[in-house]
Amino acid sequence: MHARPCVQTACLLLFLSTSHAASPWPQFRGPAGDGIVLDQSVPLTFGEKENLVWKSELPGKAWSSPVIADGVVWATTAIEVFPNEEERLELLRAAGIEEKKFKQLAVAKTIQLKLFALDLQSGRQLARIELTEVATPDPIHSLNSYASPTPVIDGDQIYCHFGTYGTFCVNRKSREITWQRRLPLDHSVGPGSSPLIDGDRLILIQDGTERQYVTALDKNSGETIWETDRPEMDAPTGDQKKAYCTPIKITDSLGREQLICMGSQWMVAYEPATGKEIWKVRHGKGFSVVPRPVYSDGIVYFSTGFGKPQLWAVKVDGSGDVTDTHVQWTVMKGIPAKPSPILHNGLIYVMEDNGIASCFEADSGDEVWKKRIGGKYSASPLLVGDRIYLGSHEGTVTVISAGRDSEVLAENQLDGQIMASPAVVDDSLILRTADAIYRFK
Repeated sequence: MHARPCVQTACLLLFLSTSHAASPWPQFRGPAGDGIVLDQSVPLTFGEKENLVWKSELPGKAWSSPVIADGVVWATTAIEVFPNEEERLELLRAAGIEEKKFKQLAVAKTIQLKLFALDLQSGRQLARIELTEVATPDPIHSLNSYASPTPVIDGDQIYCHFGTYGTFCVNRKSREITWQRRLPLDHSVGPGSSPLIDGDRLILIQDGTERQYVTALDKNSGETIWETDRPEMDAPTGDQKKAYCTPIKITDSLGREQLICMGSQWMVAYEPATGKEIWKVRHGKGFSVVPRPVYSDGIVYFSTGFGKPQLWAVKVDGSGDVTDTHVQWTVMKGIPAKPSPILHNGLIYVMEDNGIASCFEADSGDEVWKKRIGGKYSASPLLVGDRIYLGSHEGTVTVISAGRDSEVLAENQLDGQIMASPAVVDDSLILRTADAIYRFK
């Protein structure tokens, strides 16, 4: 954040204060969408029997993060009906999958998509809302789930997005579905992009293998307001055009509102009201992009996705193709393909998928430190006060200190795999594993 660390948080919280009032954790990565919590305190050490307020098991498989408002924790899930091995191979062949990809893919006979509500104080289940049932869903990557996008809370509504399997607006009070839409898309390995609320618009990034576009739906009706195709790509296959990123909204120094929508090969900024392209930058051959960008002080920072992930810093005050004019710096090694970065007090922290944490100077990209933590990572890191929480596939949550002289402070072990990013509310850490949701305080 350079010399003005409050710019990012202040601008985003000002925007979010109108649409997310009374929502302590309304969306993926929290109130500002950046994984930063400065005004709360959560335990340094915790576990199955330490500092545990409650643990509630949930059925199904889902990597979506919990969202929280008005004393209720909301979480989506997908209940799968599994085929036997013979049926599995038959389903993969019927889907036109190459045999060499069979090992890395999972498939279900049917899936039931549900929304659960848990009491924040006790963990007791308050509601189970049946959203839809899908017969013969597409295969997904074995590391993915059919319910990976995180819902977003806005006023009395919660919006649950499952990519090609449907988008649902649910009233949090009546627990009835207000509207639903299905925007078909070939994800190749399953859904991943989470929605963003911007005023009366629900923003969805729809980067599939056959078509890549961004759309805004009327949040009250689900009707399409606009949709804009992505820039042309030169990838040899649609598999290298797909992406799974979640947008952010900023206002630049010229007063222009921008939707920052990362995708394969291109980072693009759009006008929120019209979908008109403002600027774009060609970042190379990166595809299947997952990390959510972060923004501060006129610069957006983003990872370029699979292939060979890089970290880019790009000024946002341009127009048209700014590839040759607005790139501030790039870091070529040690960058994550899935976990999102943290940007705070002039430093950028990243957690590489294979267990190496790094810190860089935000103004130059120069490395400050690098640490081997161990494990494998998909969940995005969380900064609470002066600590960074890192949750691994192995169920280990490593806590390190933020700053230029970082050190490992604690290692906490839970029973289940961690793929979902954590949440913080009421000085409590809300963690989702493959099997349960926990509250630690």
